[in-house]
Amino acid sequence: MQIRPLTEWLEAYGESHQDPTNKQIHWICVPAIMFSIIGIVWSFSPAAVIVVMAMTLIFYFMLSLPLSLAIIALYAVMSCIAASLGEYLLTLSITVFVVSWIFQFIGHKIEGKKPSFFEDIQFLLVGPLWCLNFLFKKWNLRV
Repeated sequence: MQIRPLTEWLEAYGESHQDPTNKQIHWICVPAIMFSIIGIVWSFSPAAVIVVMAMTLIFYFMLSLPLSLAIIALYAVMSCIAASLGEYLLTLSITVFVVSWIFQFIGHKIEGKKPSFFEDIQFLLVGPLWCLNFLFKKWNLRV
């Protein structure tokens, strides 16, 4: 796995996310996909969710401590929501996953550029950082 500096990842990701509609779709759908993955994995094994989160956090901590801490907070909130949904979790998570990906591809159709992860699978992990980076900039927080 090649670890580039955060700025390079965000710049490369941002190249295919310039259209305002595509950006809005991503700001909604990237967190929704994160939640849906947590929910799907949680449905089979809450312990496996911890393993998946730990694996992704290795990547995130290599790029940015502040963004990693924000990801941890998101993971905690999403895990609490997942735990509270009981028997509805798997169906809801699969639905959110499918619908969110449909909208992601619609956004890229509008953008006129293919999703970044077609070039490098690691961009699937960069999407959440890209969304959080936007919020950090808006709130004048350092990444």
